[in-house]
Amino acid sequence: MDPAILITLATVIVTAAAEVVHGLRVKRVMPLLPNVPRAMPFIAGVIRVVALGALAWSLTTLYNLEPKAHRAEMETIEVKDREHILLVLDVSPSMRLQDAGEEGDDSRTHRASSLIKSLLKRVSDEKMHFTVIATYTSAKPVVKESRDREVLLNILDDLPMHYAFESGKTRLFDGLEEAAVIAKEWRNNCATLVVISDGDTVPPTGMPHMPPSVGGVLVVGVGDPMKGSFIDGRQSRQDVSTLREIANRMGGEYHDGNIKHVPTATLRSLGSLKVGTEEEELTIREYALITIAVSSFLVASLPFFLYLINHSNARSTAD
Repeated sequence: MDPAILITLATVIVTAAAEVVHGLRVKRVMPLLPNVPRAMPFIAGVIRVVALGALAWSLTTLYNLEPKAHRAEMETIEVKDREHILLVLDVSPSMRLQDAGEEGDDSRTHRASSLIKSLLKRVSDEKMHFTVIATYTSAKPVVKESRDREVLLNILDDLPMHYAFESGKTRLFDGLEEAAVIAKEWRNNCATLVVISDGDTVPPTGMPHMPPSVGGVLVVGVGDPMKGSFIDGRQSRQDVSTLREIANRMGGEYHDGNIKHVPTATLRSLGSLKVGTEEEELTIREYALITIAVSSFLVASLPFFLYLINHSNARSTAD
């Protein structure tokens, strides 16, 4: 039998026996305590037995659990076992316009960063590797097959990457071509392509085909799709029709991320990501910690509550 269960049972039996002895002693002096309800000693005894039993279980459970280790060095994953997120990120100047978010005052770049952070919180695969390709007038790989999420988050932290390119029209398809070249050597259905852009100045033709390694495609639009913002002598807004067309031609999903994060159901529909919820599921460790907090509070506060009940009844009798 589980040692935690054995210790819990022993604690409950010993505590219950002690409460019985204590109850008999209290019963003798109950006539001297007219303000105390007769059922109160029994109720208090049951609470103490349950709380101490729960405390014994939680402490024993934590003692027997393997400690969590946070290692600075990550175990190397074989190439054949790796999973990938291939991020093509539009870093053109129009992405710095502030017309995104719920209030419409976030930059498109900042909104893209929020969307990716939300996605990363729900990716539960420890074998996941991240590749980032920045695209403006050309395409430049920024990170290749990294498992360090902090590196990725640092890149997304409003880094002005458009200065690394010559000025001109956005060539989003250059980023897709670079992604296809990088993913060509990977095994089938091991990568998810995520494209984040406002769709501004994307050409209607010339989109490259993805290799078999790309098992899912998600195109996310940022920027106000209705009201344009002035830049470079023209109005710029999210080109929903173009971005949706890109997603359809690649057999993927389009999501307008200007206000809402990508739903978990959409991520699961890609078929190439192991996705959990945004919040981590509670394990037995967390349940044990919660039990310790609750049971300790009950044991420590019970005398105080008994005093308040007795004092309140005494005042009622006096009145």
